[in-house]
Amino acid sequence: MADDFLIFRPDDVDLARSPLRRGIAEPTYVLGAFNPGMARLPNGNLLLMVRIAEALAQPVVDGHVRAIRWTPGGYVLDRYPLAGVDMTDPRQFALKGHAHRMLALTSLSWLLPVELTPDGERIVAVHYDKAIEPAAPYQDYGVEDARISRIADRWYMTTCSVSAERHCTTLHISDNGIDYRLEGIVLDHQNKDMILFEGLVGDRFMALTRPLGEVYFAYPEDSPYVGGPAINFAASPDALHWKPLEAPGIRARKGSTSAMKIGGGTQPVLTDDGWLTIYHGVERRETVGIYRSFWALLDRDDPTRILRLEDDAPLIEAAPALTADIAHQMYLPTPVVFSTGLADGGDHYLVASGEADLACRMTRLRKDRFR
Repeated sequence: MADDFLIFRPDDVDLARSPLRRGIAEPTYVLGAFNPGMARLPNGNLLLMVRIAEALAQPVVDGHVRAIRWTPGGYVLDRYPLAGVDMTDPRQFALKGHAHRMLALTSLSWLLPVELTPDGERIVAVHYDKAIEPAAPYQDYGVEDARISRIADRWYMTTCSVSAERHCTTLHISDNGIDYRLEGIVLDHQNKDMILFEGLVGDRFMALTRPLGEVYFAYPEDSPYVGGPAINFAASPDALHWKPLEAPGIRARKGSTSAMKIGGGTQPVLTDDGWLTIYHGVERRETVGIYRSFWALLDRDDPTRILRLEDDAPLIEAAPALTADIAHQMYLPTPVVFSTGLADGGDHYLVASGEADLACRMTRLRKDRFR
C-alpha cells in the first residue's frame, strides 16, 4: 500500500465532456486538476471533488489576452489589450490603471466528482454527469476549492465562487455525498477557505474562515504573532447564517517560516484529544510563495481553545518526485502543497491535497503522528 502518491492528473480529464464545450469551441487544456475536497460515501468509497482549472490553449490573440466567463446563455470570451495587463502570475493577470487591484483569471474552474476505492488507491468512476459548474452571476469566473464535511446524514460542501461582483464562499448540500445542490452565498467578499467542522459543537454548526483584506494592523513588538491573513471561527444554527466568534483563531507566529499567511485546509475531525485540522502556511517567495501543511488541535467543547499548534515542522511538504513525470506541465515558480480533505483509514488518516496546483495527491499519516 503506497503512502504518498498522485491519484488524479490533468491528463485524466476528458475535456470533450467539459461544461465549457457549451460556448467555447477553441482548444483548451487542463491547467490543473487539484485541491480536492474529500468525503466518505455511503458505499464506503471515497469521493474527491476535484477542481478543474481549464484554460485556453492560445490565450493571446491579436494583441489581446482573453479570459473565459460564464453567462446564463453559455460561456464567452472577454478580451483585454495586452499592453494594459501584467501577466507575471501564471494563474491570473492584473489590469493596469485601476484605483483598486483588479484581476482576471487565465482559467475558469469547475468541479469534477471522482470516486475512489475505500483505500483511495484506485479510481472507480469519474462522474462528469454530476460536475459542478457556475450557475449564478456571482460565479461567472468559476467555482473553486471544495471542502466537504459530513454532519449527521448530510454532506456540506463549501466552495469559493469568483466573479466581478464578489469573491465569496458558497454552500452546496447533498443527501448522498455525490449529488449536490447549491444553497447560495454564505460568506461575503474575500472570506474564503471556509471549512465546516465534521460534527456539531453543542447544538451549533462551527466553521473555520479566512477573511482577506488590503490592510492589517500590527501586533505589539513583544507579541508572538505577525499580522496578516489568519484563520477565524464562526458559528451557525443552520449552516446558512453565520456569526463570527470574538475569540481569535489560528494566527501566524513570528517563529514560523510559513508566516506570510495561513488558511484552512482539511475539515476539522473529532478525535479523542479534540478537533484535528490540517491547515496551510505560506513562506514568502517570488510571486506565489511556498505552501506547506501544518496541524492544530482544538478543544472538543470550545474549539476556540487551541490545545496544540504545530507550525514549526511541516506535516506535508511539496514532493517534486511525485510530479517528475508531469514536470513539463508545471507552471508555478515555487513548491506548493495545499491539503483539502481528511478521511479516517483505521490506524491512519488519508489526506487529500493539491500538489503544485497541478494534480491530486494522497498521503497516509499514522494517527500516532498526532499524539
